[in-house]
Amino acid sequence: MLKSTFTPIFWALVPKPKSPKLSPNVIINSLANSTSLVRQNASLKQHQSTIPLSAYIHLPFCRKRCHYCDFPIVALGSASARIDDDPRVLNYIQWLCREISATQVELDAKAPLETVYFGGGTPSLVPPRLVSLVLETLKMKFGLSEDAEISMEMDPGTFDAKTMKEVMLLGVNRVSLGVQAFQEKLLKSCGRAHGVQEVHEAIDIVKLCGVENWSIDLIASLPHQTSDMWEESLRLTIEAEPTHVSVYDLQIEQGTKFGNLYTPGEFPLPSEIQAADFYKMASRMLCDANYNHYEISSYGKTGYECKHNFTYWKNKPFYAFGLGSASYIGGLRFSRPKKVNNYMKFVENLENGLVNSSGDGRIHAKDTATDIVMLSLRTARGIDMKCFEESFGSSIVSSLIEAYKPYVESGHVVCLDEERRTMGIEEVNNSLLHKTYRERKLAYIRLSDPEGFLLSNELISLAFRVIDNCMDCLHHLDVV
Repeated sequence: MLKSTFTPIFWALVPKPKSPKLSPNVIINSLANSTSLVRQNASLKQHQSTIPLSAYIHLPFCRKRCHYCDFPIVALGSASARIDDDPRVLNYIQWLCREISATQVELDAKAPLETVYFGGGTPSLVPPRLVSLVLETLKMKFGLSEDAEISMEMDPGTFDAKTMKEVMLLGVNRVSLGVQAFQEKLLKSCGRAHGVQEVHEAIDIVKLCGVENWSIDLIASLPHQTSDMWEESLRLTIEAEPTHVSVYDLQIEQGTKFGNLYTPGEFPLPSEIQAADFYKMASRMLCDANYNHYEISSYGKTGYECKHNFTYWKNKPFYAFGLGSASYIGGLRFSRPKKVNNYMKFVENLENGLVNSSGDGRIHAKDTATDIVMLSLRTARGIDMKCFEESFGSSIVSSLIEAYKPYVESGHVVCLDEERRTMGIEEVNNSLLHKTYRERKLAYIRLSDPEGFLLSNELISLAFRVIDNCMDCLHHLDVV
């Protein structure tokens, strides 16, 4: 599911420096000679290709709903039930292909897809012949690059070697294995349909079939999870030698079984301090095992970072198809209905030209600026200050640097030059004396690992306040 690619930001769990209050007078003075954001935003599209090159496909079928899950799914029943000929699956795939085919695409805004991501739900429950129908529909509608990254989420116990080989022949070349934990007790307590034995069997199948690019997903902060359990899960993951690992922190969502049973931070859930320790342990162990911590929740061997997810983190447009999925095209984020009957009605309306799910190309500066900050600070690369300045002006960049100064001193925020050399606080202070990017020499701002990532919620919120104040002051000055 698309939502899973945007894992919730960690709360503040470490000693924090006192952030400065943003003075409107200071901001107004710094903006007095600013050029119009309308002109500055002429380069905004440098942040994103206007043509979507990625597609997310939601396959909602699961054996059962996990206790923490609030995604739109269709529960098919026990592991003994056959789904090869389940009319619910076939019917959904037909509606999904109709949605893809009915999507309006201008000829000059069409290019072969470079990434496709099958999320869910449990996509590995869908028979390969039906996955093939979806891929063929995508090819006919958009085209598909020869070297496209095609990912599929697969759960232990839902596929065998035959199924794996069949989906590989279709072009699936990246597998995300939903392990979540290596302890029987934890898997049962969170309602997973598989056990530890099936986890090991799934890993063996992936290796036997020669899947080169594959990931293991783990969840931290589960009920009754201990530090020893988490360390064991990390150790067994490293021993399995996947090329990628995703580490998610359990979020308690309203309406889920966990939402009815538990309160975050209270037993049997780990405390906030324990949750932070879990995160630090994952960072230390996985980095020591030569995984690059390239995004808050993502670790990859060199060359095996998830290309599809970079579409989101770089704020690029993408298609999304299927129940509850959300696309981003033409400056518009558009979500599909979460219930099957409503989704079918949506597809009918789309076919009849009654739905515009692609936007009008107009990009709102404040929304885009906050998106870029939020998504960029999730990554080890951080915010590209040159592109940010070209789009939003030097004054907003200066205000952002000023606001982050206490966190540069505390080590939660890292400023880098063009060679990605860390800049000291004196260099950062000196950069504020200059008005342009070239004079400042500050090329990137990123969060430190792991302390800065753990404080990301507060640091991103601070950036939002800077953006809000700067944009509001520009309106006050009638600049826009």
